[in-house]
Amino acid sequence: MSIRRTIENNEEAGIRPSKTYQSFVAAVGGHRELNFIEKDVRNYITREVRNVSEQEDAKEFGKYLLRMKEKNQNFFFELELEEDQSIKLAFWADARSIAAFEYFGDVISFDTTYNTNRYNLVYGSFVGVNHHGQSTLLGCSLMKNEEIESFKWLFQCWLRCMGGNAPKGFLTDQCASMKRALEACMPTTIHRWCIWHIMKNIPSKLNGYKGHAKIEQEMSQVVWNSHSKDSFDRNWNDFLLNFGLVDNKWLSDLYEDRHIWFQSIWITISGQG
Repeated sequence: MSIRRTIENNEEAGIRPSKTYQSFVAAVGGHRELNFIEKDVRNYITREVRNVSEQEDAKEFGKYLLRMKEKNQNFFFELELEEDQSIKLAFWADARSIAAFEYFGDVISFDTTYNTNRYNLVYGSFVGVNHHGQSTLLGCSLMKNEEIESFKWLFQCWLRCMGGNAPKGFLTDQCASMKRALEACMPTTIHRWCIWHIMKNIPSKLNGYKGHAKIEQEMSQVVWNSHSKDSFDRNWNDFLLNFGLVDNKWLSDLYEDRHIWFQSIWITISGQG
């Protein structure tokens, strides 16, 4: 019991399992004097300490959402727990976000590029743009995974929160699960990939090529400075030929899906493209 208490106290204090184990080794005078190894310490932390902590934090999170609802009845939330009472899915939006959607809800961006450190939950945010060109938060979420059913649950919650009014346009990254969920939940909404996410992937996709910095620079020029479909097609083909990238699968797939990301979403919505 004393060893368990030490492990639990050290975990709460942020001491690494390896340090905890070495302290036990030092106390008894060697590894052979212990009837457990470092892996057992790590397993105990995962199985007992963090599990209990995750359940307790999920309970406190639920209480927090209820307190927010008591303070303002326009606060909206939905929470779904796993069988072990840890968080599976959560969505919440305050009254200000709900009111902002009425004015700035034409085109929405949804982003899940952030993970929580402790429980590996995926954080997602719904964001609009106000009349000053500033980002406006329109809802937050936590998800255990990024499967189609999880996104369906989330998008349906968000629609209920916003009175069932789907936006005209929806920007996401290239996640296939998101795409499938959006098609099911918002069939009339125009879905486009966010160019920022695509451009962020260029270094990891093309850094194996000689002169990749110049390739990245030229691709950015093609994407941002082509102002029509025809000019984009010409510039793209010239770019591939100049750098010997005709057979690159990532670029080929990207070009095939250009209708999802190259067209500016506001042009599409206004009926000009």
